[in-house]
Formats: sequence, structure tokens, C-alpha cells
Amino acid sequence: MPISELKLAKELIRRPSITPKDAGAINLLAKSLRSLGFRCQVINFKNIKNLYAKLGKSSPNFCYAGHTDVVPPGNINDWSVNPFKPTVKNNKLIGRGANDMKASIACFVAAVSRFKTKNRKFKGSISLLITGDEEGIAINGTKRVVKYLKRKREKINFCLIGEPTNPNRLGEMIKIGRRGSITGRLTVIGTQGHVAYPHRANNPSNTMIKILKRIKEIKLDKGTKNFQPSNLEITKINIDNHADNVIPGSADAVFNIRFNNKHSASSLKRKLNAIFGSMTKKTRCRFKVHYEVSGEAFLTKPNKTTFMIQNTIKKITRIKPKLSTAGGTSDARFIRKIAPCLEFGLVGKTMHKVDEAVPVADLKKLTSIYQNILENYFQT
Repeated sequence: MPISELKLAKELIRRPSITPKDAGAINLLAKSLRSLGFRCQVINFKNIKNLYAKLGKSSPNFCYAGHTDVVPPGNINDWSVNPFKPTVKNNKLIGRGANDMKASIACFVAAVSRFKTKNRKFKGSISLLITGDEEGIAINGTKRVVKYLKRKREKINFCLIGEPTNPNRLGEMIKIGRRGSITGRLTVIGTQGHVAYPHRANNPSNTMIKILKRIKEIKLDKGTKNFQPSNLEITKINIDNHADNVIPGSADAVFNIRFNNKHSASSLKRKLNAIFGSMTKKTRCRFKVHYEVSGEAFLTKPNKTTFMIQNTIKKITRIKPKLSTAGGTSDARFIRKIAPCLEFGLVGKTMHKVDEAVPVADLKKLTSIYQNILENYFQT
């Protein structure tokens, strides 16, 4: 009997799996998949539960990837319903994870159940790579599962990631790549002193202001055919000084760069370090900087599977989806190291918001899209 996407989505939402907590979501999903004949491996890395499930043993292996963890709901009193008691109101399913991305997972599982009923002896394998660590620091989730699968020589031929890619309507957008992300934590060190005797001190805040102005004025690029321009944003400025008559000894700032494939994290570090070194030398200050790279820019070159998925979506939604690289980072940055991948899921308009919701009609359509993708993939 086919699995109901709405019923499974509700069951998943009822598990308050606020990252990094699992709250039973992975085991619930594994139980549903085992009922369809999947072999399920629950893979634990520290306090994070991950799942790799596979139906079939032969090639090609079509994989769906996603995450069961969700962001906190915020003030529950601001919600019209309890965020972990999923409710259908005005033909919309409301609950935390409704579009990011428990309902998408439910749609794929429902699609597999329908596909399997019609194609009992299909040639190939279907797998799911599901993590409980995407919304958090993403260290013990997909990143480590990918390394684990690589060690086991597990071959994935193509991966569809079910993130909410559509801005306003189901069918608008497929993600075929993502910009990279690098965060810099900069400290400028001067000499502390009395404000009445500035010649006896060296105020690092003056140098920090000049540095931030300089890096903000950098035109990194004009974008490319597939990527929007890279951008640098200053996100924090801090001077830990509790006295009004003291020139501080240090000043701190944090910035983030979202960069396209004209750059790498290493090239950006070199460029920035040269600026920091030159400007602090002029003012006789020193600097320290710590970088955190969450991912490099990447692009999955469109192939016959990309176009098949694009045409399948168009046939059902009557919208030709744009192939895009817009938005933030996703677990595609890890999966692309072992398989070509793209992202397509629900409409992300209310993700991370109060009253996160998805139209029930979109769940039915997405299930149909995923089912047709599987049928077309294993026919080619």
C-alpha cells in the first residue's frame, strides 16, 4: 500500500528534532523505509544520528539527500498552532519543518512507494542519505557520511537534494551549484592608553575602521554566466572597552564572503591578508585573523539527468524551472565530491519563519514529480 506523504510529513514534524537533537525522527524514517524493503544503516557520529538507506544492489544508484533537523521555533506564542503539532488549515500543512524539509523527505518516500508498486523489478538502486546535522554546525552530518561512503566504496551515480529551492511557486527553480562561504574573525591590536594622552597609545579602532572601509569597497567580480557577483558583508564590530576614558588595546570584527567560482577560499585569504598586513604596518598595529570555510563554490555541469528532471518538473507544474546557483550553502557542497547533484524541493517562502507552512496540493505535486523522476531515470 502506498505511503501517504501528508501522514508521514505530520509524523516527522511531531518529532521536535531541533538541531542537533534527533527526537526519534531518524528511527521513524528508517521504520517507514524498511517497510518498503530498504536496508537501513543508522550512522552515529558523536551525538548526531544519520541514515543511509538503500533499495536494490545494482547500478545505477539514484540517491535522495535531506535532513530531519530543524531550526528552533522561536516564541511558540507567536505561532497560530503548536509548531510540533502539525495542523492543516486553509489547505496548508503548518509546522516546523513543513517546507525545510521534512515534508520533502515524506514526498520522496511516498514517491518510492508508488514507484516500487509499478516497477517491482527495476534495474538499479534507490538510496537516501539523511542527516540530523544540517541546520547546525554540519560537522558530524553529511560531511562525515560522505567520507564514510567513500571509504566503503559506495557508488552514487546521481543525487537529488530535496531542499526548498523554489522562491514563490513549485517548479520555479532547480539549484545546480552554490556559492562558497568564508567567515573571517579579525582582531587589530594596538596600544592601550589614556584618552587625554593619545600620543602615548595607539588606537586600533582607527585602523579597524580603515580596514573595514577598504575591504567593503573591494569589487571582487561582476559575476559569471552561472553565478551572481561575490559579496562581502561585515557582520560584527566589537571593542571590548568598559571605560570611556581609555583607548582600547584591541578591536574585533567579523565578516563573511559569499564567493563564486572565480575565487577559492585560499585566494581570498591571500588577498585579505595582504590588505591587513599592509594597513596595520602603516599604523604600527598588529593583526590576527581566523578563517572558517563552510564550503567552496561549485557548479554541477548540466547533463541529460539535469534536463530530464527539468522537463519532468515542467510537465507536471507547467513551469520551466530556472537552473540557478542563488542562495546560501547546503549539503550539496559535500555530496558533490562523490556524485553529480542538484537540488529541488518545495517553496521556501516560510522556511525558518513562524507558521512555516506548505500547501497540501504542493505535497501531492512534489510526490508526483519525484515519482516521475524515478521512472524516467530508470528508463534511460
